[in-house]
Amino acid sequence: MLLNALVSLKLLDKRDGTFFNTPASTRFFSEGSRDNACGGLMHTAHLWQRWSALTECVRGGTSVEARSREDNWVTAFSAAMDRNAKERVGAVVKAIGTRGIKRMLDLGGGSGAYSIAFARAVPGLKSEILDLDDVVPLAQENIRKAGLADHISARVGDLLSDPLGENYDMILASAICHMFSPEQNRKLFQRAYNALAPKGQVVVQDFILEPSKTAPRAAALFSLNMLVGTRAGSSYSEPEYTSWLRKAGFSDVRPVRLPGPSGLMIAVRA
Repeated sequence: MLLNALVSLKLLDKRDGTFFNTPASTRFFSEGSRDNACGGLMHTAHLWQRWSALTECVRGGTSVEARSREDNWVTAFSAAMDRNAKERVGAVVKAIGTRGIKRMLDLGGGSGAYSIAFARAVPGLKSEILDLDDVVPLAQENIRKAGLADHISARVGDLLSDPLGENYDMILASAICHMFSPEQNRKLFQRAYNALAPKGQVVVQDFILEPSKTAPRAAALFSLNMLVGTRAGSSYSEPEYTSWLRKAGFSDVRPVRLPGPSGLMIAVRA
């Protein structure tokens, strides 16, 4: 019944009682395909489980279940984030530019897609990825495959408590702030300010809400995703980011619109 239903959706072919991949399923669901989306779909399956508790999360005001790490959760999540990053990285590098960036810190850099893109765009760039212990090996493998082990390193650390380093020209926080509470984000931005060189910049990429918090639609809905999946995360508005960054000491705080659901907030250390 399932296979017949997939044939009706054009995801399989059926010939003489045998089922075969279609060109679409071969492209998106086959190991070895550059467009393999299996990891991303497994991440969606894990989201389905958490969204099933939406009613209880709304009543409690926070996630009611600990995030599951079973069934290759980290691998699926990293694959989904890597796919998303590769779709956006060109626009992000173009919007930020490469002038004056020699040292970069990639907070929660995940698969390493952004560090790899900047290292390819900036000759001689040195980038450091800081992430969790079960993510760093995945980043290191991608860095090795990209042939950039001399330019990008990855280390295990807590973004809110472990040393960040110093004198970076750019600190990138892509898809990070929505996991944290307002208080945690204020702390993160202060730590980023202290780790930057003079005139260095912090770049936030995230779902950024309008002041009313009712738009854009993707950002408003993503707030619910953070409600069911984190203890205190949310999508945040442009005025909130601006306030936090200025209180940390940053100047020249500006939003940058990007194609798609995410945007940038860029701020410069005085």
